[in-house]
Amino acid sequence: MKNSTQKCSSKGHEQNKAICFCAECKVYMCDNCENFHSKLLSNHHSYKLDINIKNIFTGFCKEENHLEKLDYFCITHNQLCCASCIAKVKSKGKGQHNDCDICNFEDIKEEKKNKLKKNIEILQSLYSTVDESINQLKKIFEKIYENKSELVLKVQKLFTKIRAKLNEREDQLLSEIDKQFNELFIKEEIFKDSQDLPKQVKLSLKKGKIIEEDWDDEDKLNSIINDCVTIENNIKNINEINENINKCKNSINLDVIFYPIEGKNNNEINKLCEMIDCFGSIYCKGHFKYKFKKCPSDIEESKKYVVTGEKENIITKVGLDNKRFGVM
Repeated sequence: MKNSTQKCSSKGHEQNKAICFCAECKVYMCDNCENFHSKLLSNHHSYKLDINIKNIFTGFCKEENHLEKLDYFCITHNQLCCASCIAKVKSKGKGQHNDCDICNFEDIKEEKKNKLKKNIEILQSLYSTVDESINQLKKIFEKIYENKSELVLKVQKLFTKIRAKLNEREDQLLSEIDKQFNELFIKEEIFKDSQDLPKQVKLSLKKGKIIEEDWDDEDKLNSIINDCVTIENNIKNINEINENINKCKNSINLDVIFYPIEGKNNNEINKLCEMIDCFGSIYCKGHFKYKFKKCPSDIEESKKYVVTGEKENIITKVGLDNKRFGVM
């Protein structure tokens, strides 16, 4: 039964949402009813419904739409149930236990009483060791998570180192590409400078003819010498560009390539990828498995059982009551 759908049990308040339940009155109460109830019957035990209602025994069935008392006991599933639970016709969530072994809860009283005595003895025995067991379990989990954290850190450090090496190698290869192209081919800036070369040649040639005509003019000697130097530099630049052009012509069929090349020589790539795929391994040292030391006492020889589990270490009873037995 969902807390959000539980309504008040009082007539006239059926549409009001219940906020609590009284264990003695066996009724759900809305805010108005709870105010009167707490004043008139302060010795009753009321439970707020903001906690998990499944932890509160109300005497009523908690199945959705089952507003009936728990007057029956399902032996098959070892639980209390109501008339709707054992209805022969299944509809709207009813009849979940119509094929089960059912009795009135009074009929199971002596059996549960005897079993309670045994369970009390078991609990008394467990009481003295439960704290130690919990502490041991806590230490086990602390060790497990410590081991996990160490493994995660080791893997992260290792792959950080690998990535650093890959980045370093990438930088080396990129630097090598720049070096190869600078040595083998015409530089881009020279190509850009050459765009103005025809104009410079034309202007230098025109200037040279003018200088030649004015060569004997003593007043222009400084300017004439400066223009001569400019012409000499222009010729030097022209020769350098021509040299690079000839160099480029000689290497017109020269390609700088990178191995491995996809589609041509990818053996190195395949080997590297295979190494990465299988690099590292996570394994557990020691053994942790279930095994039978002796047949459990509650297994009846007359019943049919099937051995299951990856290590054939679990015996499953065939029938409605599926029990699994295993001993470490």
